[in-house]
Amino acid sequence: MITSKIQPTVAFQGAHYAFSEIAAKKYFNREIETLPCRQFKDVFTAVENGKSDFGIVPVENSLTGSIYQNLDLLLESTVAIAGETSIRIEQHLITCPGVHLQDIRVVYSHPQALQQCHEFLSSLENVETIASYDTAGSVKDIRDKQLLQAAAIASRQAANDYGMKIIREEIEDIPENYTRFYIISKNVQTPINADKTSIIFSIKNIPGALFKSLSVFALRDIDLLKIESRPLRGKPWEYFFYLDFAGNMEEERCRNAIRHLEEITAFLKVLGSYKSAAKR
Repeated sequence: MITSKIQPTVAFQGAHYAFSEIAAKKYFNREIETLPCRQFKDVFTAVENGKSDFGIVPVENSLTGSIYQNLDLLLESTVAIAGETSIRIEQHLITCPGVHLQDIRVVYSHPQALQQCHEFLSSLENVETIASYDTAGSVKDIRDKQLLQAAAIASRQAANDYGMKIIREEIEDIPENYTRFYIISKNVQTPINADKTSIIFSIKNIPGALFKSLSVFALRDIDLLKIESRPLRGKPWEYFFYLDFAGNMEEERCRNAIRHLEEITAFLKVLGSYKSAAKR
């Protein structure tokens, strides 16, 4: 567990009761002060300029895959990954009290939530979906504006705390719907129980470059947990690779693997070593 001041500040994207705030409270398991941010980039900025001790950002959903915007922000930012957590995402259709399903003409939510509930939304006739910046924020907007022909998709906590009504429960396409979040910080030390490391690298334009890059881990029996490519901006058909591996940078074999990788890559950045969510 990360140690900091008695009540650290944690920045998150969205309004209060968003899934990111719920995940932050689960991770820290103590009193925290939360700082709502309009955009994901604002979370990184709040941590970089010292306005917040930590930030929390979603990086992967078990149904819809990676949240690429946050992977790209990790590349551009000076923050490091300090930890991770995951929560089950239960999506609910939420309205103002007294509104019924047949009254709804528009559904608001974050694009990820709309995508996770595609099958349910497709079953509704003459209903438009509109992407908004946040799940919980959509509930708040409907309440504040008293939109009686609108619904939002968000958490049960958002419905309860904003005094709204859940008219359909758990509408996500697949119940096994989990989101993984990174805890980010400006000043991070590798915890003694760290068992996972994340890096970003780009490869030289030579035959077998990717194979050689991955072989530095295989040679040292280091388990690769995930690898994903992203376009290298300004260089068409060239890519960055995001890679997670088992181990931490305090281990000699991991340090040696990274030193070896530096010799055969064009760019390399270690994002952090931390305790994996699966074993928390």
